[in-house]
Amino acid sequence: MANDNITTGQTGEQVVANFLRSKNYEILDMNFKNNSGRRLGEIDIVAKDSVQNEIVFIEVKTREYSKYKDTLPEENITHQKLRKLNKIATFYLRKHHLVDSSYRFDAVSVWLDYTTRIAKIKHIKSL
Repeated sequence: MANDNITTGQTGEQVVANFLRSKNYEILDMNFKNNSGRRLGEIDIVAKDSVQNEIVFIEVKTREYSKYKDTLPEENITHQKLRKLNKIATFYLRKHHLVDSSYRFDAVSVWLDYTTRIAKIKHIKSL
């Protein structure tokens, strides 16, 4: 079953990347993590919101609709997860010389319906 979760998560991230591109976001990085020193965590998607001129660190939460239609994927974003995101985002900004850039954290929830092959997407800006 773990492979199903990985596949569902990866599918959700691709759906979100395409969704963001359609909203004129530029995808800067996907599945970013620090590869040296203590592991700080992972950022699903790093994008640039050209309209707001901000770097956006995006946490993607994906669920299979038939199994989890009554739950909100974003319910799994805890304060602990947000602290980890902040640490890895700070590392990303330093590594890419963007420390003076405006940035924010967004969440995107995805429900995948494998029967209809339709994804329901909910974009939550500025967590």
